[in-house]
Amino acid sequence: MDIGARAHPPFLGGAGRGTARTLATAVLVALTCGASTLAAPSPAAHAAPPPGAATSTAANAAASTAASTAAPGAWGAAATGAPGVVAMSAPGDRTQARPRPRVDCRHVKCVALTFDDGPGPYTDTLLAYLAAYHARATFFVVGGNVVTYPRVLRRTVAAGHEIGNHTWSHPDLTRLSPARVRSQLGRTDQAIRAVTGVVPRLVRPPYGALNATVRRQTGRPMVLWSVDTLDWRYRSSATVARRALRAVRPGSVILFHDIHPTTVRAIPRVLRKLAGRGYRFVTVSELFGGRPPRLVFNAAPPELH
Repeated sequence: MDIGARAHPPFLGGAGRGTARTLATAVLVALTCGASTLAAPSPAAHAAPPPGAATSTAANAAASTAASTAAPGAWGAAATGAPGVVAMSAPGDRTQARPRPRVDCRHVKCVALTFDDGPGPYTDTLLAYLAAYHARATFFVVGGNVVTYPRVLRRTVAAGHEIGNHTWSHPDLTRLSPARVRSQLGRTDQAIRAVTGVVPRLVRPPYGALNATVRRQTGRPMVLWSVDTLDWRYRSSATVARRALRAVRPGSVILFHDIHPTTVRAIPRVLRKLAGRGYRFVTVSELFGGRPPRLVFNAAPPELH
């Protein structure tokens, strides 16, 4: 399954929208979200039609069944595992992440690796690469793929990674009614909860498309990025790694997609090079000490003292 075939529109805008509307939308978001500044990231990244799994009758039925059988009380469970999620033990997978000391990104160089559009057939390989460097990452998952690859998602949670909501079928949310935006997010929450016991506390809007209407449909932080690898366009592991390594700074949020095998093959080089520079690999929530702002691009550089 391949998500990400068409060219991506400008940041915060839909396909074919002009710069003026993009800037106006950004200002509106800032006023609505209370953001003091909007540091513009690189041009918004991935473009992806809804995954096929999300449109199949079988997938939809499976999601409904899973949601109806989720254990009661999951929404009020104690926080465990990666920061930024509410979790219970993952059903059907007893593997647990090894505990690690708390990382204080105010005093060490941290970077947040984020992966969109999965889970998918290459995610297990990615998990092995991350484990080799004791790296934690944030996975923004698509609801339709959660239903297709439930065991992969359980392994992701069990390894200590953070899970975020990336909608059910990857639409441009700025083109939907408020009710449909809530449905895209709510349906994905239910699928993730049914499979893993986790309720995601972060949202990444597809294409980075965001406006005040979308923002009002949830109180959760909206996570964008500061380093765009454009891996949906450049299906070259060397190019993806080079783009990530060239632009990274302490506090960066890097955008990847684990549905592309070329991206997954780039990750060992990224991990090796950044580890050599003294970086620690953390989740988005860890990057902000467990309290991400309402609109995330990157974190301030560490104090390093």
